[in-house]
Amino acid sequence: MVRARSRMFTRTKRLLGCLAAAALTTAGLTAAGAVQPAQAAPPAHALTGYWQNFDNGATVQKLKDVPDAYDIIAVAFADATGTPGQVGFTLDPALGYSSAANFKADIKAKQAAGKSVIISVGGEKGAVSVADDASAQNFADSVGKLMTEYGFDGVDIDLENGLNSTYMTKALKSLHAAHDDLVVTMAPQTIDMQSPQNEYFKTALAIKDFLTVVNMQYYNSGSMNGCDGKTYSQGSVDFLTSLACIQLENGLDPSQVGIGVPASPKAAGSGYVEPSVVNAALDCLTKGTGCGTFKPEKTYPGLRGAMTWSTNWDAANGDAFANEVGKHVHGLS
Repeated sequence: MVRARSRMFTRTKRLLGCLAAAALTTAGLTAAGAVQPAQAAPPAHALTGYWQNFDNGATVQKLKDVPDAYDIIAVAFADATGTPGQVGFTLDPALGYSSAANFKADIKAKQAAGKSVIISVGGEKGAVSVADDASAQNFADSVGKLMTEYGFDGVDIDLENGLNSTYMTKALKSLHAAHDDLVVTMAPQTIDMQSPQNEYFKTALAIKDFLTVVNMQYYNSGSMNGCDGKTYSQGSVDFLTSLACIQLENGLDPSQVGIGVPASPKAAGSGYVEPSVVNAALDCLTKGTGCGTFKPEKTYPGLRGAMTWSTNWDAANGDAFANEVGKHVHGLS
């Protein structure tokens, strides 16, 4: 009995030593020898919000003002440069930052609070073309440069004017090879995720081994087919659940699927739903309750969560999305 306890103590001591060494390896060391904290991964159930690097009538925010409910903050947007595939980012002076250093400090503060801050590429008017090997590498290199310069945790793909799955996949795999803890989110339009043969869907499946989440835009859409082959109109629980089902049943893991909606009626041309509708859809998909006429054949408890455009429009709407949907998403655990 005594020897057994001695062997157990030795094994425990060795295990603790290995864990400590692994933790140091994962965290990394700064040039001065201090431990650099490892990047926090997004939680299993996460709330994503886009933060606007421009003033379009929504509440103007500094990054530090984004509510704590948001786990992934996508800075919108990085824009195309004159070089094919290359993107750049310029902080809008209208936001009130006295320097880029203050913006970077806000990024670090959010990360210290366990949040992921990523750079979103594209948007409605963004025209970033990644259509050959050279532009794919330009994309990966330029996003990597922005990650280094600003401290971003990863990238969001929000290209609404076409996407080439072959070369976007190459670009993202190259970026992931250089940043193995990369956070990658995507915000396709509904038409882009109707079939796994669509370019956006193909890209998501091709990077499934490191893809964080696809937050499809369930707005500015019009009616679409659900996974049961029936047509559903936007702005309803059925629209959210039946379209999510297509992704869930065609290769994406539930942890890679989120519901993207506008934060207020002013945030999009159409498709706004009350937070209660989003919460009902989340319950339908994860627990089989709160469904409309469409009810999935099985539940997906691991569903990642929800996204909104934008934290600024949410602020203009009393932070209803952060308060109501955020609480619900985090309660899915």
